[in-house]
Order: sequence, then C-alpha cells, then structure tokens
Amino acid sequence: MRNGGNLGATHLYNWHVERAIMTSFSGFAMPLEYKQYGIIKEHLAVRNSVGIFDVTHMGRFEITGQNSKDFLDYVTSRNMDGLHEGACRYGLLLNEEGGIIDDIITNYFNEEKSLLVVNAGNREKDFNWLLEKSKSYKVKINDVSNLTPMYALQGPASQKTLQKLVKVDLNRLKRFNFIVTEVSNYPCIVSRTGYTGEDGFEIIQFDVPLNSAERALNLWNNILGAGEEFSILPCGLGARDTLRLEAGLPLYGNDIDENTNPFEAKLDAFVNLEKKNFVGKEKLLKLKGVPLSRVRVGIAMEDRGIPRPHYPIFHGDREIGSITSGGISVTHGKMGIGMGYVHPDFSTPGTQVQVIIKEKPRLAKVVDLMKLLRELKAGGKQNC
Repeated sequence: MRNGGNLGATHLYNWHVERAIMTSFSGFAMPLEYKQYGIIKEHLAVRNSVGIFDVTHMGRFEITGQNSKDFLDYVTSRNMDGLHEGACRYGLLLNEEGGIIDDIITNYFNEEKSLLVVNAGNREKDFNWLLEKSKSYKVKINDVSNLTPMYALQGPASQKTLQKLVKVDLNRLKRFNFIVTEVSNYPCIVSRTGYTGEDGFEIIQFDVPLNSAERALNLWNNILGAGEEFSILPCGLGARDTLRLEAGLPLYGNDIDENTNPFEAKLDAFVNLEKKNFVGKEKLLKLKGVPLSRVRVGIAMEDRGIPRPHYPIFHGDREIGSITSGGISVTHGKMGIGMGYVHPDFSTPGTQVQVIIKEKPRLAKVVDLMKLLRELKAGGKQNC
C-alpha cells in the first residue's frame, strides 16, 4: 500500500495520519510524534511505564528449507549451532571486506525455518544479497513484511500490559527468546526484544495483508486498551530515536554501515570468528591483528549544546573524530548526548573532549551510554 506521496504505508497508516505528525523514513510514511503527546512524553512513557511503536516498516524474511540453518551460519556473523527452538539472535550481515551490510535479529524456529528481522532501509538490499548467497543452498527466502504487521511494546509495564492479552506466563519468556501464541486471539510471534534499553516485547502478527488491515488495527487498539491503566502511549520515530540513543544502540546508516567493521563499531561480541566459514570471516581475521584507527563511543555534553551528525570531536588542538548520532537525553534532563567515532587513544570513558558546535568548542566527555542510563535509573533520577 502506498500513501498519497508515494511512500510505503503500514497497516495502521490511516490511524497514524489522524493523530500524528508524519515523516518520511526509509521510504515509508511513519509517525514522528503524536500531536496529543509529543516526543518527550512518549519517551518518558517508555522509560517509566509503557509505550507502543508501529515498526511494520522493518523487513521480515522467512528462511525455509533443509539447508536453512547452514545457510544462516554462512550469511550471518553468529554461530547457529546449539540454538534452541524459540531463540532470538542478534547478529550482522557482512560483506567480503568485513563491512556491515545490516544488523539483524534471527528468530530461530528449527533447523529448517527461521525468520529474519532487518532494518527498513536495507530491506531490498538485504533480500537481494541473501538471494544471491543462497544459490548453492537448498533454501527458500520469502519477504513476508507486507503480511506481518509488527509492534514494539516497550517499558517497565510492558509485561503487565501484554499479560492481559495472552494465556502463556510471560515470566517464562526470557530475554532474546520468542514464542508463537495468540495475542488477543490473533496468532503472533512474541519476542522479548527491543530497541529502547528497556524490557519489552516485539509482536509480529501473522497473515494480515496490507489491503485488509482491520485485524492489525484491532490488535493495536486492544494493546492500547490493555495498557490504559499504566498510561500507555503510542510512540513515534522521534521517541524511538531518543530512546535508542540514550541506550547506546547504533542506528544503521548513521553509526554503522558497509564501511564500518565490527571491531571499530564495538560489535565484535556478535561475531563468532571460530565458525568454520561465513561471509567476511577471512577479512575480519586479518583486521583483528591491525590496530584500529577509530572506535565507536558515547558522548555526553558538559557544556550546553546538542551534538549532531558530522560535528567534529577534538582533544585539545587535535581533531580525533566526529559525531554520527546526537540529540537530547530526555531521561538525563535534556542533556546533549551523542555517539561517534574517535581515535582509540581517546576512547576511554571519562576522557575529556570538545565537540565543535556552531564553530565553537563545547566541553564533553566520552561515556558508556548504556551504563550511564542504568546508573541513572537505579538512582531514581529520571526526568519525570
């Protein structure tokens, strides 16, 4: 389905248009923020209670066939051996030079079936790349994105909200695992995953064509109803971005891309070099022994100012890197925070740096954003 501006539209497009300020993202018309609430309220709803996002714009590929597990072992950076049914595995698709084609989630059903969740902007690229790599494997790759609306229910009250709509005990669903169950009587995949730094769930609804969106809308409204006692809010891409930035989670296209390798991106924990073979392994083995020229870090402003992509980072008179993502931290009292790449000599948390904002150096320091967020939440100092 396309909207009037020829952008892709999710199943909930009409619902969003009535209530949200819309924006273009990765070829889709998506809610930036909801007029009644705004980014700050939506952000705090997730940090303090619960919020729900429409993330149907992301890609979902079904991988089936007798070579499915071996194929995924070859095209992803993670080891598929030892996976149990219902496991979710974060990993990378890499090119032959070790660059990051995408970061993905593999939902593992069994040796002959998995569901990949990929970034919206990479959907076509990833699909074509996987097709090309699959030629010597007995697998079938289906893009089921348009048939599977997807929602992210996130925040401390997400379990209490979702528990009202499912018969299974969600206490038994551990982080990075999924189940197939009914949510409000609709067949779904429910995974304990997210992109906010909070506990939460991602819900993929089965077999809902774009031109028959009533079931998607019903489920969305039922989730909102279940979360009403917890002051649930619908949340747009603005809050999704501020939440992931606070948690130090990279955004593809900003913080990682095909010219970035897992070592400099600090994602090498999600690469299993001991695997027999996978795309990019040979190059990564060579890179492992080479000193890094840059490394991804978090940045917290000490002076007033908001770091933005491409702003230079200095240490004294030396330019040591640049910002790749930036904005305000709502949870930290609207402090400017960012992510970027700096020379490894200056990557230790606590290192004092300057970010050039409007041609003036502003004091900042290197931080572990996720650690900073956890410390703040543990101390109960959220901007409520």
